[in-house]
Amino acid sequence: MLSSLNLVFCGTPAFAVPTLEGLVKAGFQVRLVVTQPDRPQGRGLEFVFSPVKQRTLQLGLPIVQPTGIKNNDAFRAQLTDLKPDAIIVVGYGRIIPQWMLDLPPLGNINLHASLLPRYRGAAPIQWAIARGESVTGVTTMKIDAGLDTGDILMQQEVPISPSDTAEMLSPKLAAMGADLMLTTLRGLQAGTILPRPQEDKQATLAPILKREDGLIDFSRPAAEMLNRMRGFQPWPGAYTKFRGKTLQIWQAAGFERSLPLAELRVEGDRVFVGCGRETALEILEIQLEGKKRTSAADFLRGYRLQSGEKLGLS
Repeated sequence: MLSSLNLVFCGTPAFAVPTLEGLVKAGFQVRLVVTQPDRPQGRGLEFVFSPVKQRTLQLGLPIVQPTGIKNNDAFRAQLTDLKPDAIIVVGYGRIIPQWMLDLPPLGNINLHASLLPRYRGAAPIQWAIARGESVTGVTTMKIDAGLDTGDILMQQEVPISPSDTAEMLSPKLAAMGADLMLTTLRGLQAGTILPRPQEDKQATLAPILKREDGLIDFSRPAAEMLNRMRGFQPWPGAYTKFRGKTLQIWQAAGFERSLPLAELRVEGDRVFVGCGRETALEILEIQLEGKKRTSAADFLRGYRLQSGEKLGLS
């Protein structure tokens, strides 16, 4: 029976939780959940459980949080004793060593939030939006020694709405991916899925986001900047400098009009800023360092913006 499959689940972020829940609900035997160690967060540096750990404890499943896995003899012995039919990996956050790849007969099955081979890497949802894609999706694949280079098992597409942010799209893909993982496991056990190699020539990368990815370059056209704003929410966002302080732009709209790069234009209670290729952004929602998010109109009145001021100046 399908439900007799023994599984080990490796995951850490909220994106992985629907897959874990789906496996349990479908009757799979999740013998062990592997997640990252608790990390200190916030000003108080209190240790916080990962979303996967929180849900695992609620489900009453066994859990382990190794600090390393490649040369961890105790962890290796623990997994070997479990004799998993497959290891499911969703956003675990560590490279899977060869001994784990070789352990289960059905392999290590990964859920990736893109249509591989496009957007290999740690931030596929963010970069797909930031680069203006209109379609993305989820992929299940067999993990190999490379970075998201394993054979594709199944894929499912989803359109990207012009209003989608990474925060909005991620839960949609997580839910879709959970269903796709169940279908994939059923197909693998039934022998109805034929893995197919990725076409490396079509590969693009989605590297882990850095703080500086959110720094606004006003030489970019407005449409490109809007895509990056949507893709990089909530972090690193889209930020610049205003009167020596960091200014986060949360919402904006694009227009075809010519203004000097990074220069503000105040028109009534509206604020525009010049961008590349004779385009401009209308700033709609904004947040100055140390202050709350506010509308551009309120910000304009509170700080008495003047046409001709420039953003990006320290």
